Amino acid sequence: MSQTTELIKLSELPHGTPAQLTAIRGGHQLTRRLLALGLRQGSVLQIVQRRGQGLVLATGEVRIAVGAGIADKLWVAPTADNPALAPVLAETN
Repeated sequence: MSQTTELIKLSELPHGTPAQLTAIRGGHQLTRRLLALGLRQGSVLQIVQRRGQGLVLATGEVRIAVGAGIADKLWVAPTADNPALAPVLAETN
């Protein structure tokens, strides 16, 4: 991944856009809980459904529901096979 890649909050990621989880900006307990659910830094994920402020994520065959607070603590970057996210990142800065 390029060093110039801009990060966005997961909550700002467009629906269905693949991205790589690059940072978990939460405490130790949040990191442990996400690891237990199979979500870790480097995971490729996408939003498959928005439910109010919450999100349903897909990573591989796994589906994970997260609330708005957690979604704001997860930062993502475009995947190497998805440079189309770059304009979305530029708009959010």
